[in-house]
Order: sequence, then C-alpha cells, then structure tokens
Amino acid sequence: MRSLELFAGAGGLALGSSRAGFEHLAVVEWDHDACSSMNENRRRGLKYVRNWPVQEADVRTIRYSDFGTNIDLLAGGVPCQPWSLGGRHMGQNDHRNLFPEMIRAVRETQPKTVLVENVKGLLRESFTSYFEYILLGLRYPELLAKQDEPWERHLKRLEQHHTSGKSSGLEYKTTFRLLNAADYGVPQRRERVFIVAFRSDLPVEWSFPEQTHSKEALAIAKWVTGEFWERHAISNRKRPEPTQKDLGTVAKSDLFTANCKPWLTVRDALSGLPQPSVEGANGWLNHVLVPGARSYPGHTGSPLDEPAKTIKAGDHGVPGGENTILFEDGAVRYLTVREAARLQSFPDDYFFPVAWTESMRQLGNAVPVKLAETVARSIHEHLSRCHAQKRTATRGLLKAV
Repeated sequence: MRSLELFAGAGGLALGSSRAGFEHLAVVEWDHDACSSMNENRRRGLKYVRNWPVQEADVRTIRYSDFGTNIDLLAGGVPCQPWSLGGRHMGQNDHRNLFPEMIRAVRETQPKTVLVENVKGLLRESFTSYFEYILLGLRYPELLAKQDEPWERHLKRLEQHHTSGKSSGLEYKTTFRLLNAADYGVPQRRERVFIVAFRSDLPVEWSFPEQTHSKEALAIAKWVTGEFWERHAISNRKRPEPTQKDLGTVAKSDLFTANCKPWLTVRDALSGLPQPSVEGANGWLNHVLVPGARSYPGHTGSPLDEPAKTIKAGDHGVPGGENTILFEDGAVRYLTVREAARLQSFPDDYFFPVAWTESMRQLGNAVPVKLAETVARSIHEHLSRCHAQKRTATRGLLKAV
C-alpha cells in the first residue's frame, strides 16, 4: 500500500508504518540533521528504510499533485512546539502551527486514511476550540477558509456545515484518542494524541487497537508472582519492598488489565546492553557514555524498574532528569543514544550519525516505532479488507455481465 509521510523527523512514525506494510512515496522532513539520520540508515541498507525516498523540504513548498491521488495513507507528526506543555503555549498563533498544511495535503492527495500524531498539550482546555477546528478541517478538507477569514469564523462555518447534514464532496470520518505508549509495549510512559481519519466512501468501522500491556500486570509480576524479579535474576534480598501505592495498584487490577502483558521497564529495555564507557561499546552503535549527569528537583531520572519517563527533546541542549537513569543506590547517569533509542523502540541497527545532543533531540521528538506500527498495522488491516471487498464485488459484476 502506498503512503506519504510528512514531518518525518528521524523516522519513528515512518519506520512504524513501513513495518506495518506501507511503502512510502516520499518521506518529507525540513530539518537537515534529521534527514541526515534517515539518509545514513538508507545508505547502510537498513531493513524497511533502504528504499525511503527522503525529501528534505518545507511542506509548505510541496506540490502534492506530483504524488497523484492513489494514496492509501497520509501520515505525519505535525510539529508539536505550539502545543507542548514545555513550550511557549502560543498554539494556533505560533508560526510553527502547520496543521493547515496537513489539511492541504489531505485535500490535494485525497488519501484513503490519515494518521496524525501530536503532544498531549493539544487537548488542553485553552486549545479546545482550535482542536475542534482541526478535526472539522480534516473531516471537510474542501471547505476552505475564505481570504483573510479568521480561523474562528471559519470554524463557525465548518460547524454549521457539519450540523446541516449536507454532503460536501471529499469527507472523512475522524476519531482521536490519547494513547500511552507504555500500554502498547513501549518501555516509556509517553502520552500522545493520535488522530485517524478514513475517507467517508470506505466501508470501514474502525477503532483504536486495544492496549496490550498494563501497569497493573507489572505490579502483579513484581508483588504477587515475583516473575519480574526472577526474570532479571534479582535475589530476594535485593528486591525492594512494595509501597502502599504498589499494593493499591494490585488491588485495583481487573480481569482485562491483569491479563495484559506487564508494562516494560527501563531494566527490560536495557537488557543485553553492556555498560557504556566514554570510548563506546564494541559492536554497539551510539552506546557512548556522556558524563556529568546530576539530579535536581523536578529532574530525578527514570527508575530502573518502571517504564521510563517521557524522553524529551529540549530547547537548549540535552534536558535534565528526563533523559537520565536513576539507579537503586540513588546514582544517576545520562542515557546513551542507544539506550534512548531502545526506550523509543528503534531497532539496534538504526544509527544516529549526529552529535549526542542532536541525537537526543531527534529521539525526543520521535514517535515510538512500536506504537506507530501498532496503529498503522490496524489501519493496514482494515484497508486490506476494503480492497478485498472491492475485488469480490468487481468479480461479481463481471460474472453478472
């Protein structure tokens, strides 16, 4: 199936959708360093990446007619800075707000499906009206804003059209959900908004994939069965005592969450990796120790036996405690690039050829590969059913003739 990837960053979403069975017509990213990372992995012949047509360009300059309209998936992690809790909170007034460009891409390529990822901050109360504007814009991409029309007035027209029940030509069925990457087998608590839209002419009834991992199952594996500690060969005397919060999590588990797999932890993610050194680790890409980590209020690092805190990109160099490991004795050290890549579920052979700080920025901005693959695979399966139904109907018509 054919796909078009916008705002690709270092390629997390693109890699996930490639694994799910989509073939990219273009992988578009404006940042030179991020393109360098993707191109280096192309050059190295990395599976799923080797054939990517990486295009270093600003999406505002893209002529989508070059790609035609036979596109199964249009995907992109629209820049998050306008909506980020750690940003300037300028939202729709930020010049980096490129949701209108995403909607233009939908309008001009008419893809069967659309997949958009963004930060949790997009759901803040202060952005409620603009989030509705995004959803209605995706639903009715041909209902354009008039020249010099404020977005608030355009939203009013979109709402009126939506409630009128009138058809406007190209339409999409849209849905969204806040997903926690840890619930889908990523060793990191990372909440992100996913918007999925199917073209309205497709006979699809779609919902987000059910979670596969849970906090409750991890608590049971630690404090009831002990399976977690046994798997990591942690002796009884070295196992911590459960807190009241831990025991409360066990008590709150239900049949569904208990039957999920346990959340993956930092210890799970780092299993098999040697201890890093400043010289690097022989045979391991990007596994170089950077000294100087410290803990301070609000930046206390990720405990080994929990999913990592959200890996962040930061505006000035590498962030503080979010990108450090907190050991049992209270010591902290920076994650290596390889460790951070594992926490973002990138494969071990995905190489970051840029400096440590830039690599961490790219990883902090990336969509976790496993989460992207899970959502994209569900989309792929539903589109495959649509294609099969269409072929069956066509054969039936031919037989009738």
